[in-house]
Amino acid sequence: MKGNLIFKTSIEIKAPQAKVWDALINPEITKQYMFGCVPVTDWKVGSPLFWRGLADGVDYVIGEVVRFEPESLLATTTFNPHMGHEDIKENYLTGEYHLSHANGVTTLIIVQGDFAKVKDGLKRYEEAEESWHFALKQLKKLAEAS
Repeated sequence: MKGNLIFKTSIEIKAPQAKVWDALINPEITKQYMFGCVPVTDWKVGSPLFWRGLADGVDYVIGEVVRFEPESLLATTTFNPHMGHEDIKENYLTGEYHLSHANGVTTLIIVQGDFAKVKDGLKRYEEAEESWHFALKQLKKLAEAS
């Protein structure tokens, strides 16, 4: 695939930045919008990150913490070991989660890719787009709840 294929989306959430950050990293909250999965990591740069299903204990997505700037920026790599692709660096994607706050609204920007550089990139892009569309609606609802 030629060119870049970067997924980018944003959402405005009427909640404090700290609450939205907590929703990104707190397993008690992620399990409610990340398809029953929780992050298993210590959130230190270079540490492994597993998105583990609570119901079955399966690691659906694996990766590594790349950047961790509390309440501001989280960057991770991601790879789905169940797609039948080789577990090599070239098949991992990088996801960034940027937070900013103004006038009582926290903006969450998600950038993930480059899908053009990984096997089945277009399919993976479309799956990410569909998954994030659902997950962000749920995350917003949870973060805005009192």
